[in-house]
Amino acid sequence: MNERPDLHFGLYMAHRPVLIDYASRLLGTREGAEDIVQEAFLRFLPATSRGEAALPPRSYLFRIVRNLVIDRHRRRKLEVKQSSTQDAPDWAAPQAMPTPEESVLFCEGMRRAMDMIASLPEKQRIALEMVRFGGYSVEDVAAHLGVSLRTAYRLVEDAMIAVTTRLQQDTDDLPPRGRRP
Repeated sequence: MNERPDLHFGLYMAHRPVLIDYASRLLGTREGAEDIVQEAFLRFLPATSRGEAALPPRSYLFRIVRNLVIDRHRRRKLEVKQSSTQDAPDWAAPQAMPTPEESVLFCEGMRRAMDMIASLPEKQRIALEMVRFGGYSVEDVAAHLGVSLRTAYRLVEDAMIAVTTRLQQDTDDLPPRGRRP
């Protein structure tokens, strides 16, 4: 510790009212400003006794207060953000892990859908795969297949209807869940 702590304390006490006014303007509350100024003093003493303060003491105190206010604003912003994520709607909550049976059913449904897509007429299959899996636009599909834009839309639409209809028929043919043999 410095040999002259009373000098630092005197400096702090001399600037305390001005620092509180400064922090009050930044924070908007006097109570919070007093806490900030007190914390600034606690940080000011060790730094000055080690000779780390590169600025004049008054400027250094104002810098500490400003940084503490910025830290407090960041902390509050983070707290608000965290509390808002805790109040997130149900759809934003993480999904429960599927059971092994649900995983098998999902994979079986995917396999049936892929079989159905494979059995589509070639142009419908290519159009559907390009749009749904390849991320291509319908204009790209039309150019690739050498058909009009309207025909490309129809190919994709017919493919989607065919797959959806077949999947629905397969689902209707299955026994209700929980009663499967």
